[in-house]
Amino acid sequence: MTNKRLAAIATAMLMALPFCQKASPCTGITLHAADSSTVFARTIEWGGSSLNSGRVVVPRGHVQQSMLPGGKTGGMTFTAKYGYVGLTVEQKEFVTEGLNEAGLSAGLFYFPGYGSYADYDPSEAARTISDFQLVSWLLSSFATVDEVRNAINDVTVVGIDPRSSTVHWRVGDKTGDEIVIEIVGGKASTHDNTVGVLTNSPGFEWQATNLNNYVNLRPGTSPQGRMGDVTTSSFGAGSAFLGLPGDVTPPSRFVRAAFYKATAPQRATAWETVKEAFHILNNFDIPIGVEHAGGDIPDNLPSATQWTTCTDVAGGKLYYRTAWNSAIRCLDISHLDFGKATYTYAPLDKEQEEQVVQVQL
Repeated sequence: MTNKRLAAIATAMLMALPFCQKASPCTGITLHAADSSTVFARTIEWGGSSLNSGRVVVPRGHVQQSMLPGGKTGGMTFTAKYGYVGLTVEQKEFVTEGLNEAGLSAGLFYFPGYGSYADYDPSEAARTISDFQLVSWLLSSFATVDEVRNAINDVTVVGIDPRSSTVHWRVGDKTGDEIVIEIVGGKASTHDNTVGVLTNSPGFEWQATNLNNYVNLRPGTSPQGRMGDVTTSSFGAGSAFLGLPGDVTPPSRFVRAAFYKATAPQRATAWETVKEAFHILNNFDIPIGVEHAGGDIPDNLPSATQWTTCTDVAGGKLYYRTAWNSAIRCLDISHLDFGKATYTYAPLDKEQEEQVVQVQL
């Protein structure tokens, strides 16, 4: 393929991006099973239009080249040391969440207004990668979070379209080690994610500190009390966490996710933990109507939450469901030979219409 053709494709891809006009919310949690399994789970939202999401299988040895700002070609070239599966948005090159054969999980989360990438320097093109292709490089290249920590500043991350939001990334491995990568002032920093939660802006450290504003939250029901001569008692279960924020802003979702994660029972196995994670993330589905003022609501989206994933890193399984099909599906790579696999791409939903299974009565 000629450079002119590659540039035309890259430009068309930039024009297709639906998330250039405003940021999308995302909510991630991490749960640990009693059998030492770790599950990384998350949602992705976009209330403007369909993200045209797909899934890819990328074999070992697959060669990719990063796009550059303005639709230019000639960015960093990288070859897959590890095979992986991933979920994409808009284009098959834009892997947003994925799992590799070594048990590394990586995904991007929107981070508007707080991240700031390096300016593109043509002399650094060979080590420059676009923000929406960083997940592919991470999954292609590394087996552990420690390896990512040591290598993240070997590349320069740039935005490929100045209208698009910046992003930050969550990376975890089979040991349960987990980091958040944020780029501010052109320099990448890693934060140990001991909270096991990630949303969007502000930055991760601010979000973790903000939990101190909710030190009063407890699971269960508050005991009967008195207010002067009046006896007070709960109207129902759950009064001990009155004040838990319920809106869909990133700080509120971070607090709510941290509370639900902290109070969730530990399940015995990875599969039971996956089911628990899906139940928790039900609380973060965003109805399409709340994102649009004045009734300007897209009529082809059932939800702003377009898909939800739960990844069992040790078991080699990436589970997902979508706004159009709430059935849980699984990409199982535990027995896949990535040395013999071929590159494949397919849409997440063949038909964007909820399928109903009739039960025989």
